[in-house]
Amino acid sequence: MGAGPAGLATGIAAKQLGFDYLVIDKGGLVAGIFRFPTNMVFFTTPELLEIGGLPFVTPYDKPTRLEALRYYRRVADTFDLAVSFDEEVLSIAREQADGRTVFVTTGKRRTGEATARRARAVVLATGYYDHPNILGIPGEDLPHVSHYYSEPHPYYRKRVVVVGGKNSAAEAALDLYRAGARVTLVHRGEALGDSIKYWVKPDIDNRISEGSIRGLFLTSVRSITPTVLNVVSPRGPEELPADAVFLLTGYHPDWALLDSAGVQIDADGRVARYNPETLETSVPNLFLAGGVVSGRDSPPVFIENGRAHGQKIVRTLKERL
Repeated sequence: MGAGPAGLATGIAAKQLGFDYLVIDKGGLVAGIFRFPTNMVFFTTPELLEIGGLPFVTPYDKPTRLEALRYYRRVADTFDLAVSFDEEVLSIAREQADGRTVFVTTGKRRTGEATARRARAVVLATGYYDHPNILGIPGEDLPHVSHYYSEPHPYYRKRVVVVGGKNSAAEAALDLYRAGARVTLVHRGEALGDSIKYWVKPDIDNRISEGSIRGLFLTSVRSITPTVLNVVSPRGPEELPADAVFLLTGYHPDWALLDSAGVQIDADGRVARYNPETLETSVPNLFLAGGVVSGRDSPPVFIENGRAHGQKIVRTLKERL
């Protein structure tokens, strides 16, 4: 489940070892990468995005989103992967058949057609980018509020508030500022995160220091209206005029689906429990691959350190089955 890099890598490994397999995705190919900011540049080098041993050729030190989309299309074509798009899995159950346990996944296609599939093993490679961390405040669902940032042009000369303190928030604030938006960056911490890309951190710090981007720290958002963002800081309550609001406060795996499948969830860190040697959960033959293993307090897994999960999982299944 999931046609991102981790899911595709698992499909490649399954095909190479002779398994009957299928990759399922509720959207399109690498839909998470497609939703990245339009002009995004990856933090990593191209060889660390490669899967299946297929070279990622680019003239740049760090590849772009557009190049990555092109590369993963080439991966799917080169390996002739079996992928079912626009098929959302709604539940994962188990039943007995011929003396052994099999999984039954039920779902629906974009057209509304119901689906039911059976398999001896299931790999959840659903990532976390589809599920933003919701603040739970009034106005969060207004039309001018988004948990995703794409491109800056529509916000030229507009008042934009970016909420967050990590890479996504810093890069969006800089992109908007350079496109002519009037940007305010709001963060509940006392400073921006140390994990911000090394070439972005001094840029955003300098823009805030010189006043090009207004930075409000130790500041919490209380509500959003069509015209203002209501915040509270050590200075007291304040209204920030806003034509657009980007709540870039992170994302999380689909804990409801994991829970319904019987996967044990560590409540403290909101992370699924699994065997790090095999990526198998507490449910036999149900595995996790890629970013879905990330939790609230555990570091997120990216393409470069999640792309090897598929080979590890399929080797385990080959030995077992």
